[in-house]
Amino acid sequence: MRAFGLTEYGAPAVLREVQLPEQHAGPGEVRVRVRAAAVNPVDAIIRSGGFAGNDRAIAEPVVPGTDVAGVLDEVGPEQPEGFDLVVGDSVTGFVVPDGSHGGYSERIVLPTLSVTRMPSSGSFARGAAFLSNALTAEITLEHLALEPGQTLAVTGATGAVGGYLVQLAAARGITVIADARPADAQRVRGLGAAVVLDRDTDFTAGVRDATNGRGADAVADPAVLTDQVVDAARDGGQVAFYLPTDVDPGRGISVFGSYVMRSNLRHDAIERLARSVERGELTADVADVVPAADAAAAHERLERGGLRGRLVLEF
Repeated sequence: MRAFGLTEYGAPAVLREVQLPEQHAGPGEVRVRVRAAAVNPVDAIIRSGGFAGNDRAIAEPVVPGTDVAGVLDEVGPEQPEGFDLVVGDSVTGFVVPDGSHGGYSERIVLPTLSVTRMPSSGSFARGAAFLSNALTAEITLEHLALEPGQTLAVTGATGAVGGYLVQLAAARGITVIADARPADAQRVRGLGAAVVLDRDTDFTAGVRDATNGRGADAVADPAVLTDQVVDAARDGGQVAFYLPTDVDPGRGISVFGSYVMRSNLRHDAIERLARSVERGELTADVADVVPAADAAAAHERLERGGLRGRLVLEF
């Protein structure tokens, strides 16, 4: 089975074609013939060896990839109650990468609860372009549990997680303060932000001004500014971080450390997000579609930044 992965951590050039044994669906699992796999920032962290424990020798090829769309080609026994997919259905799936088990593969076996019917309103590329980032935002908002009318400040609102935080929070009636460069300000307002701050100015000062000096009820920091933005939260508020950090905001502020991989079996949320994309309530923007063999070049483009939407590998 063809996949694209690495046998040593490093720069994008380490990504190459690898051959893996074919896997079959077991109890409570399905197999997907992958047609599209999104290229996400977490994939670059995996590739570079940025996660803890990745300083040891690689025993088998490491295959990145958390978002896939394709065609169901095998259904295992003992499926969960209510399962209604059949071989040949187009599906979207969320992958927890582990060694050679990653989305940049021709076929992948997944827990049935990690898979849902692909949004009918788009291509395989769009079907692969949203799930892990939208689920990250959804789990964050569930944890923060803000009420309508409360304020959420979002860094990196033009990025994938930031954009979904804006959309999903605004849909809950939360007042969103977000940052963007002037050229992207209108786009972020269109996602639902009530206030858009110039990304090149002081984020904390802007949030404080927008909240009459009080600070936001919660700050979500997908731009990973950490200690630079904690003062944007009010006393007793909340901050959500998306990479491990030892920052302690003080002032009674609680910290949520987001780790979406723990939510791969949240089929209720996965299904809800896919149907929201289908109805046009959530974006599933694709920056470009490239052959899977160009995975290394796609990672180079990802690291240059400036993308609006996901790069997608086509199988």
